[in-house]
Amino acid sequence: MGRRARGGMWLAASVIFCATCGGAEDKIAELQKRFDHEANPVHRAKLLEKLGDAQFEETRRAFKANDLVTVGIVLEKYRDDARVALEGLKKKHPDAEKQPGGYRQLEIHVRRGIREVEEILLRVPEQYQPPLQIVREDLDRMDREMIGMLFRHPGDQPPPVAPASTPSPTPTPGPEEKP
Repeated sequence: MGRRARGGMWLAASVIFCATCGGAEDKIAELQKRFDHEANPVHRAKLLEKLGDAQFEETRRAFKANDLVTVGIVLEKYRDDARVALEGLKKKHPDAEKQPGGYRQLEIHVRRGIREVEEILLRVPEQYQPPLQIVREDLDRMDREMIGMLFRHPGDQPPPVAPASTPSPTPTPGPEEKP
């Protein structure tokens, strides 16, 4: 194969790669727009599955390109979207046990988000870890809250939830650590 043919193949491959990168950003923008305009909190929680998967794919692409700033920005946006979905569900359907639609999908996806963040935390340099650790803690807090809402024991009061941006000064006792 001649030099020109090989060069043409590389050019075509790079054009396809760039087109898919731009396509991924367009897909995220379209899903984000749909998510932001969705009024039904159950549909919004279900839509987060698609949006979150696209955000995780973008995170992996940015990580491979060593664009760690984008990794952090995308994961922070995912966390914010998950928080919006959870708050909407809590407002519209406060009893997750009786109306688990949306809560289950959101909880499963948030758990997937925790795993994504943990995988990245293991591989990023130390100076990029603090914001990612905050994202991980916020996602974990949301996950625990949803688990508590979905699987309450009879007679249990819902645990008080600290605001996501400030860590609680003392840990709240879990079901196995009752005072």
